[in-house]
Amino acid sequence: MTPRPTFPRSSASWRALIGAALAAAHLFLPQPAQACRLALALGFDVSRSVDEADYRLQIDGIVAALFDPAIRRLILDPPEPVALAVFEWAGLREQALLADWTLLDSAAAIDALAQRILLNERRFDSLTAIGPALAYAHALFDAAPACTWQTLDLSGDGQTNAGPHPQVVYRDTDFSAITVNGLAIGGHESTIRAWFERHVRHGPGAFVEYAPTHRHFAETFRRKLIRELSEQMIGSLDPPLDLPGPGPS
Repeated sequence: MTPRPTFPRSSASWRALIGAALAAAHLFLPQPAQACRLALALGFDVSRSVDEADYRLQIDGIVAALFDPAIRRLILDPPEPVALAVFEWAGLREQALLADWTLLDSAAAIDALAQRILLNERRFDSLTAIGPALAYAHALFDAAPACTWQTLDLSGDGQTNAGPHPQVVYRDTDFSAITVNGLAIGGHESTIRAWFERHVRHGPGAFVEYAPTHRHFAETFRRKLIRELSEQMIGSLDPPLDLPGPGPS
């Protein structure tokens, strides 16, 4: 069972934690590149509940999606490219960038990105700090190409148990330009889908996809990616869903 979430006792402490995540992210970020239609960041869970088999299922699922013909058409057919960044996350100060912002403007660019992801070696295996993962992603978008849309894909199989709560990060960091979609993975917590819908999903049109286990990650991720690429291609989003309520003080 995942331990109950722990929260900093003062606003100064969680602000310091978020600041550390932002600073760490900026160490590895490139300068903004040419314009694109969608900046998409993928953040996937490598906390202790994710064993090596589950980790490979996530990596293989992301790579398989990038080679999927339908997804390639959605990426390459429109005139403006998609920019993609990929990172893994676990504990409080444990976020690592697998791939900087890459403009997917050709099949060769997608192939090269998929290869980098496939060859990645896992860096972390500890707690589940979703708030700091969100803060890290926010810093990624600060250095993204100038895109019409900004979307974060955050996947995980457990509730946060370290660092500031996601709603605290949303309350005190400007996510108004970023849509956060979730991919909740079952198998460890029976309420994980509802928890992601309440605490991770954020912004107009945001949604959560559910994979019953890590074995279902690939098909769920593919479905999620197709939905995201299709929505921004038609130039509109669904009506806003219920947004997270007030965060803890």
